[in-house]
Amino acid sequence: MAAAMALGRARRDVLIIDSGKPCNAQTPHSHNFLTRDGETPAEIAAFAKQQVLQYSTITFLADVAIKGTKTANGFEIKAASGETYAASKLVFATGIRDMLPAITGIAECWGISVLHCPFCHGYEVRDEQTGIFGNGETVYELASLITNWTDDLTIFTNGPSTLTPEQNTKLGSHSIKVIENEIDNLVHSAGYLKRVIFKDGTTAVLTAAYVRNPFRQVCQLPETMGCELTEDGYIKVDAMQATTVPGIYACGDNTNKLRTLANAVAGGTTTGMVISKQLISSEF
Repeated sequence: MAAAMALGRARRDVLIIDSGKPCNAQTPHSHNFLTRDGETPAEIAAFAKQQVLQYSTITFLADVAIKGTKTANGFEIKAASGETYAASKLVFATGIRDMLPAITGIAECWGISVLHCPFCHGYEVRDEQTGIFGNGETVYELASLITNWTDDLTIFTNGPSTLTPEQNTKLGSHSIKVIENEIDNLVHSAGYLKRVIFKDGTTAVLTAAYVRNPFRQVCQLPETMGCELTEDGYIKVDAMQATTVPGIYACGDNTNKLRTLANAVAGGTTTGMVISKQLISSEF
């Protein structure tokens, strides 16, 4: 919608195709977004949509894009409804989907008390009994970060630890515990963690946790249309948000690790302005 606003203000015809299923739909509050700190994602999206649709050249379509084709004049996008739409430029602001660990209860807690980013949610769970689900180098790096928000931190490796002796020594010096017991399930109330139940019947009290998940692109069209991905699985873009396919742009979570609304809006605004300038230049 940020990209659409920039294009709409440049008097361009824009079609937004949106499934209405953002990755943060379950998150109760969004943070670190100046002027909207603490509001729900739904409230922010509704207000954004209201403002974007004040521009007469912008149209919003509740649908899913399922096929993209290069044409002589640009592109054609086929939607799940069966309709086909033509465009001179494409913007993929389609996000990513987290692949959560196979732990019963974690999906219900995701975005509520099982979190991905301390900068987005750490303040709300400061000083609480906090865990990290994971193993190895990634969890070690995350543990060092989380110590800024709590001194009560435990790593749950859900099986034999792959942390090095040096890492274990460093973690111990900060009173960070490592529990290798296999997890059976998470006990929660409406997504708010209460405790961890292990397969051996023991338990651990826990009110917040972090996890770094692998992910996949929500939309496969950029890849099927020839857009390259980075080694980490993000859509490869240059400084102007252009993909490796001329005329196709991408912005937001699908292009980088900075998973915040503020960064998504910034990337979208940049994308809309870049496309606007290129269209103006081509017509001059």
